[in-house]
Amino acid sequence: MAFSVMQLFLLGALGPRLVDGLGLSETLLGLTTTVGFGTAAVLSPVGGRTVDRVGPRRALVALLAVSAAALGLIGAARGPAPLLAAVALGGLPQALANPATNKAILASVPGPRRGAVTGAKQSGVQLGAFAAGLPLAAVAGLLGWRGAAWVAAAAALAAALWAWWALPADPPPGAGAAASAPAPPDGPVPWLAGFSLFLGAGIASVNTYVALFGAQRLGMGPAVAGALVAVLGVAGIAGRIGWSRAATPGRAPWLPGLLAVGAVGAAVLLAAAVLVEPLVWAAAVAVGVFAVSGNAVSMVLVMQRSAPGRAGQDSALVAAGFFTGFALGPPLFGLLAERGRYGAGWAVVAGEFALAAAVGFLWAVRDRRTGRGGAR
Repeated sequence: MAFSVMQLFLLGALGPRLVDGLGLSETLLGLTTTVGFGTAAVLSPVGGRTVDRVGPRRALVALLAVSAAALGLIGAARGPAPLLAAVALGGLPQALANPATNKAILASVPGPRRGAVTGAKQSGVQLGAFAAGLPLAAVAGLLGWRGAAWVAAAAALAAALWAWWALPADPPPGAGAAASAPAPPDGPVPWLAGFSLFLGAGIASVNTYVALFGAQRLGMGPAVAGALVAVLGVAGIAGRIGWSRAATPGRAPWLPGLLAVGAVGAAVLLAAAVLVEPLVWAAAVAVGVFAVSGNAVSMVLVMQRSAPGRAGQDSALVAAGFFTGFALGPPLFGLLAERGRYGAGWAVVAGEFALAAAVGFLWAVRDRRTGRGGAR
């Protein structure tokens, strides 16, 4: 999970260096997120069906190998076009990540432990944020931003080799396809996809621009600004593990809306940091604890409610909503950042989180009325 999104966290943490060293504008920096997650959103439905057919081990090895290639190409990019092409390639690992890891958990983890294990594996995304914001940012200080990308690529390749050696073998391709049940017409997947769209739009804006905000508006050095991404990552790890453990079948439907309300508060803190700089650190923690954790709870709900044989496809559809939000959020924020209007940008992020909360609560109320909450 960490390597599936490493490229975009790395671009966010190295944003100040890329703006200076590669001549990127703030809007073009946001476009990298749009290209990466837009590609992932388009490929996710196909990726989910592919994982259901070929099995999680093959899918995990493939996504790690492609992640290594994308990171290597980012390090070799000499202009915006090659950089965007490398980011587009990195959309494939994102499309495979949730279906492959969720299928692996369903195949090997007993039901009572799946929430905790799902939270742990979802926290891998925030481990990627921590790695990009602290150790890789430090490597960039020693070897340059290209060197940091190549170090990450080598680590992803090593992980691919480990996965091929260590994970249990998959069944023959297509062996599980016949067991797939049709999606229930009144299931939670469309609601969770809508919730994830608005949540993803806000999170992506924070991931992409919080370091640049710290450098340009708050006067932080590049390393300190990159540490904001690391703090967000550590808080997200704790939040995803904790909230996923709390997501029992009876309680889980209410958590997405509640976490999105907490995310609104985090966005307000970011806006207030323009006036009171230390609040930016509290805001980074709050984004991790509330906003980032909402996606992990969504995946717990998918595994609690998916029909037999559909975990990969349902995971991919919810992830597609999340990725679409990631693709749409940063370009809008980038237009405001180019004009120095960070306060207005954080207000937009607060609005996106508020919409996510509305969708989450509407589904929870509907789920309770139909008597499906806690049914599984």
